[in-house]
Amino acid sequence: MFDVALRSAGAAVVLATSSDDNYPPENMIDGDTQTFWSSTGLFPQEFILTFTSVVNIARIELCCSNVKNVVFEKCKDPDPLKFEKITERELTHGDGHLQNEDISVNGAEAQHLRVIIESGYDHFISIHRINVHGNAVRG
Repeated sequence: MFDVALRSAGAAVVLATSSDDNYPPENMIDGDTQTFWSSTGLFPQEFILTFTSVVNIARIELCCSNVKNVVFEKCKDPDPLKFEKITERELTHGDGHLQNEDISVNGAEAQHLRVIIESGYDHFISIHRINVHGNAVRG
């Protein structure tokens, strides 16, 4: 298993509901927790990651701040149109520290992963890193 959500592995953020030039969505997949994507307020917020091929996801690690409720959805089709819920979580408030959540998804197959932040502990949230541990599906 390796992190299939790294930009250096070919992953891309193909949609984000907000963007600030100083904190672009691509920061989530650059491998550096010092950089991050920041929302511009209001909820829900979402982003879609696209992998180079269909992958089998074992678990997702999320490093973020001020995220309260988050939903993970998958799409196996070539175009990111029809998503199915994988799981959802309510995260514990970080009280000024980064939140680190490790989510087991037990082999969800996806070409695209949609992450929906339904609510936050503040008006603004940040995603510092998303690790998606998986392998390419052999066809």
